[in-house]
Amino acid sequence: MRNYDIIHTHNSAPQLFVAIANIELGKKLITTEHSTNNRKRGNPFYAVIDKWMYGRYERIVCISEEAQKKLAQYLDEPRENLTVINNGVDVYAFHHAKLIVPTMHDGIFVTVMVAGFREAKDQDTVIRAMELLPENYHLWLVGDGVRRIELEKEIEERHVGDRVKLWGIRSNIAQILKSADVVVMSSHWEGLSLSNIEGMAVGKPFVASDVDGLREVTKGYGILFPHGDAQALADIIRQLHDDPIYYNMVAKACYQRACQFDISKTVERYIRVYRDVFTLN
Repeated sequence: MRNYDIIHTHNSAPQLFVAIANIELGKKLITTEHSTNNRKRGNPFYAVIDKWMYGRYERIVCISEEAQKKLAQYLDEPRENLTVINNGVDVYAFHHAKLIVPTMHDGIFVTVMVAGFREAKDQDTVIRAMELLPENYHLWLVGDGVRRIELEKEIEERHVGDRVKLWGIRSNIAQILKSADVVVMSSHWEGLSLSNIEGMAVGKPFVASDVDGLREVTKGYGILFPHGDAQALADIIRQLHDDPIYYNMVAKACYQRACQFDISKTVERYIRVYRDVFTLN
């Protein structure tokens, strides 16, 4: 840290340790808040530490308006140093990704979800939705994590093992998204999901849980379904399959929404924050 003018942190442990280390160094600190919630916020002991920690930062960047709102409520005091900079993706790269070979589904309609197998994500609802759909509806789950065994058990109990593919952790996400028919993000909570924007960027219909962090990006462009409602999700996927005009309308709107989150806009806003902080006395 001694060799730099500005230190930018992400996530809880770096946020705290850098704040402590900076007591003697006096560097300018910036942090990014990625979620609307975490396990610490329910503990009064951590709240005292967090208020001190966040107070050490010149700027706190929240990746969505909802994340900013929730953090302000948690800190329970006005914070003029909170600002919103949405995450961004390389929209051009995702939109022009090559299809996976072979690309023909032979009548199979593929829904894909890209997300870690962890507590915040709700792959269970998407798996249950597959059970409610005909045999030609398939699901790709991309990712891995601590809930893998639970999800494998859910797949087995729902008797959809022949229609659910677990891709694991992959580096060709853009190609996988481009090769599917519908992109879904089913979550219990979010900050601002990059997978959300990436799914919209490939030009496919994007369907998401109606929860904080997903709602504000998806509403009016993609399709929201009630949190945990497998039947509602299944009905949406079936409608997208059955109605090509509706499918194309939603896909076009999603791509237009993704363009608002292009990575170039994110970069410009971060540079502006760095310049503002660097000029502070």
